[in-house]
Amino acid sequence: MDPLMSIPMFPLSIFPLPGEMVPLHIFEPRYRQLLEDAETRDISFGIYYNHTSNKENLGSLVKLESVIKRYKTGESDIIVKCLDLFSMNKLYRTYRDKLYPGGEVAPWNVEVAKPMGDSLKYYFQQYHTWLKITHSEKVVSLFDVANELSLGFDERLKFVKLPTNKQESFLVNQIKYQIQLMHQAESAKDIYHLN
Repeated sequence: MDPLMSIPMFPLSIFPLPGEMVPLHIFEPRYRQLLEDAETRDISFGIYYNHTSNKENLGSLVKLESVIKRYKTGESDIIVKCLDLFSMNKLYRTYRDKLYPGGEVAPWNVEVAKPMGDSLKYYFQQYHTWLKITHSEKVVSLFDVANELSLGFDERLKFVKLPTNKQESFLVNQIKYQIQLMHQAESAKDIYHLN
């Protein structure tokens, strides 16, 4: 991990993974100010995963992708993209002279495009087959797979805390579990008839 750096912070009960695009609705004055700074100064900011299960104080470094809608009330709908993860050392009520919070963080510098191995490729293709999705032949990263599986926030925490050599088998197990659930749902259709 790199030395600590100070960044604007947006504490939320979400934990985006690298590569993930996340919609946010901005309405509080302090986060409207953060949005203005993100637009005019092209800064990235942190989404601190504000949840009791986050004992390690992990968060996601994000950057504004686009503003989808602006309301007359000053509220906005935006899309941010997760670039990296971080461990937060300190959370400050305000960031420098701003209304919004700030934090002292250590970026992880994750390898966002880390390719998946053959086993994960195989099960990911099986998963797509079950969902009747045409599988793209482009190289897909571990984080692409994790994002597509719609992991719960606790599962996301578990995934990122694993050593890199264990992350792939974790995703394979997640896919196997989801395929098993799809098998059971398909079998149930033969037992119960809807009228």
